[in-house]
Amino acid sequence: MKAKEGVIDLLNKVLTADLTAINQYFVHAKMCDNWGYDRLHQKVRERSLDEMKDAEELIEHILYLEGVPNMQRLGTVNVGETVPEQLKLDLKSEQEMLRIVSEGVAHCTKVGDFTTRHMLEDMVKDVDKHIDWIETQLETIKQVGLENYLSEQIKKEGS
Repeated sequence: MKAKEGVIDLLNKVLTADLTAINQYFVHAKMCDNWGYDRLHQKVRERSLDEMKDAEELIEHILYLEGVPNMQRLGTVNVGETVPEQLKLDLKSEQEMLRIVSEGVAHCTKVGDFTTRHMLEDMVKDVDKHIDWIETQLETIKQVGLENYLSEQIKKEGS
C-alpha cells in the first residue's frame, strides 16, 4: 500500500525519537543497576523495551506503506548523572515524543490515513502513561526527599 503524502517522513521522525529514547532509557537503566537501584532499573529497562516494540511497529508500518525506515538517524542521547537528572531528561524526551506523535495524528487526519492515525493515537496513550509515571517520581522525590526515594528503589519490585 502506497503511503499518503508526508506520512513516511512523519513515521521516520517518530522512529528517530524512538531510537533515541531506546538508547537513553537503556543507559539510564544500566546506570541505575550499577548504583544498586534494582526497582528503578527494572522500570526504566521496561520503558526501553516498550520503545523497542514501538520502533518495531513503526518499521513494519513504514515497510507496509512501501517506505524505507531510516535507522541511521539518531537524536542526542542525553544522559543524566543522577536519578533526578535522568528523570528530568526522560520527561523532556517523552514530552518531545508527545509533540511529534500528536502532530502526526493531526497530519494523518488531514491526509486521510486513518490506520496510521490509529497507531499514533495508541502511542500517544503510552507516552501519556510514561509522562505520568515520570512526573509521579519527581513529585515523590519532592515530597519525601531524594534519600527516602532512592532507599525504596534498592528493593526489587514486589519486595
